[in-house]
Amino acid sequence: MLDKYFHLKELGTNARQEVVAGITTFLTMAYIIFVNPAILAETGMDHGAVFVATCLAAAIGCLIMGLLANYPIALAPGMGLNAFFTYTVVLTDGYSWQAALGAVFFSGCIFVLLSLLKVREWIINSIPNPLKIGIAAGIGLFLALIGLKNAGIIVDHPATLVALGDITSLPVGLAVLGFFLIIGMAARNWHGAVMIGILVITGLGIAFGDVQYHGIVAMPPSIAPTFMQLDIAGAFNLAMLSVIFAFLFVDLFDTSGTLIAVAQRAKLLDEQGRLPRLGKALLADSTASITGSMLGTSTTTSYVESAAGVAAGGRSGLTAVVTGLLFIAALLISPLAAMVPAYATSGALVYVAVLMMSQLSHLHWDDITEAVPAVVVVAMMPFTFSIANGIALGFISYVAVKLLSGRAAEISTTVWAMAVLFVLKFAFGI
Repeated sequence: MLDKYFHLKELGTNARQEVVAGITTFLTMAYIIFVNPAILAETGMDHGAVFVATCLAAAIGCLIMGLLANYPIALAPGMGLNAFFTYTVVLTDGYSWQAALGAVFFSGCIFVLLSLLKVREWIINSIPNPLKIGIAAGIGLFLALIGLKNAGIIVDHPATLVALGDITSLPVGLAVLGFFLIIGMAARNWHGAVMIGILVITGLGIAFGDVQYHGIVAMPPSIAPTFMQLDIAGAFNLAMLSVIFAFLFVDLFDTSGTLIAVAQRAKLLDEQGRLPRLGKALLADSTASITGSMLGTSTTTSYVESAAGVAAGGRSGLTAVVTGLLFIAALLISPLAAMVPAYATSGALVYVAVLMMSQLSHLHWDDITEAVPAVVVVAMMPFTFSIANGIALGFISYVAVKLLSGRAAEISTTVWAMAVLFVLKFAFGI
């Protein structure tokens, strides 16, 4: 039955190999069940409810991807998008977390529409490569800033804005140790390096008396505090348009890039280098985001960590199904998730930042009109503490640089339109 449904023989795999691949993928991305609740809880959301929402959103996304699109690609609430949700939309812009969930819901609906109308390729092809690179790297630097801040490695300063914190403190020492542990294990190709690093630092926190032990296994907490709490009306206004666009924009490129990268490694692309059943894969991603917003978590997206499962032999949707079932099983470890201190996840955030900033190697640094817009995005995301502002200023700078250098012909209609909209946004404060 499994072979017939997932085409295992046709893809050169078997059920045992797919199960091993699914377990491998889960181990490499399970850190999200600790990190996501910790980040979203800063908005005032219930930690336990977000933990359950994270596990369920990941499970549903994986199951839809596996059963509908038959790809070994796992999904979960996205890193960067959860930081944007918390630190920009709620804590900086002042929207309620309920309205932010409404924005996630609308972005998911638009993503579904774009997938059904098959205009995704047109949108992506219209966006300049430097901006795509800058967005990925900028989000990485933004995550690094959050990780360093949560650990107390950097602190605010009235004269210099930021300064070095007390590096002799226990949280800072454990955060630094966690980062290097993750790097060491990743360099040795250990599956689950990030999750192991988080658990080791949490264990040390307990040993040093900084974290109180509450057990490991228990029945899942109630999801009621976040379930169906999204504020549709609060998100349905002009001021939230840029927020909805930022959720959509980042998810669009993150998902597309991940799908192609993982499928290419699994040798699932066709002769033209295209991904068969792309529409179904995108539909799975966007549907998972809508479902996640209803459960009570930020945007759900495809995870590049799925490449670890592919490296372990995963070729079909059975890999994603196994990963999804493991996320359901993870619902039983809520006490462990609640014990994880912020400094235990800081190393994971900085590690993910390193991976995302590696995109800068693909930038044409010898072309100043290509380098400047990317650098503007990378710099402005962390320095304005806003992914949306970084994207907006990147579009504006791209148009300005190309126009003033006499290369206006390289500016697509889509980029012109977006730049004008962003100028109006800043001019009128919308």
